[in-house]
Amino acid sequence: MSTETVDTRFVEIDRWPTLLAVEAMLEGQLAAVASLHSQLRNLALASEAAAERLMLGGRLIYAGAGTSGRIAVQDGVELSPTYGWPEERLIYVLAGGITALSQSAEGAEDDEEDAVAQLEQVCVGTNDVMIGVAASGRTPFTVSALRYGRSRGALTIGISNNPGTPVLEHAEHPLLADTGSELIAGSTRMKAGTAQKAMMNLFSTATMLRCGLVYRGLMVNMRVSNEKLSNRARDIVKQLTGVDEEAAREAMAKAGDEIKKAVLLATGIDSAQADKLLVDNHQNLRAALDAHANRRS
Repeated sequence: MSTETVDTRFVEIDRWPTLLAVEAMLEGQLAAVASLHSQLRNLALASEAAAERLMLGGRLIYAGAGTSGRIAVQDGVELSPTYGWPEERLIYVLAGGITALSQSAEGAEDDEEDAVAQLEQVCVGTNDVMIGVAASGRTPFTVSALRYGRSRGALTIGISNNPGTPVLEHAEHPLLADTGSELIAGSTRMKAGTAQKAMMNLFSTATMLRCGLVYRGLMVNMRVSNEKLSNRARDIVKQLTGVDEEAAREAMAKAGDEIKKAVLLATGIDSAQADKLLVDNHQNLRAALDAHANRRS
């Protein structure tokens, strides 16, 4: 596996001046992100396919072990506050269980049966989307999770840092982040981990776009949970509708802090009609506004 090989350029890195070592590390991080260029089309196709399932009520299921599993969880937990994605539609299947987030559980990555057991508990279905992540591409736990998810009809997406590996073979949408050898052989928290995080950021953000949770570059489905976000929400309403601060505040209050509904209210649509427009258009603000405009014309 390329991620485990020693790069002869760095065999003496422990003797280098610290500044040169850090410069080399940064170059490696930049190269890791650049490796994703070849996967952009595949990423877009995976995101579109995922959005189709999720719009039907499916869940996002992240599966992984060790560093890869922790990076996967980091991607998932950010979707609820950022895009208002329901927490009950996020599932984390980790080798060693949720405690593996803070404690190493190295042996657990070989437990194929545990991956299946965890997935059986959540009743994987045809509308679900599973993202399996493994730097090696061979982690038994992650391969088992993808294999089981696919057998249950879930959409499967595999992310690996090594080509021609089972994680890619068992996924309908294989995504290769070919980062090569690490500066410190086998330390996949470096280049491989950086590429995985960037890959998942791109995938989840594009998926949220296709689910209609972004409008005109703004987080219109953001969860308002504190004063800072309340101010941001009012600014979004003002920016999208042109109303003043008082009108934006009133619209947000009437909408129960739901930005999309507040935007519709601020444009003069009554509450019942705003609710219907959002329901009829799958909570997509752009589609709701277009439907309203077409109805008036």
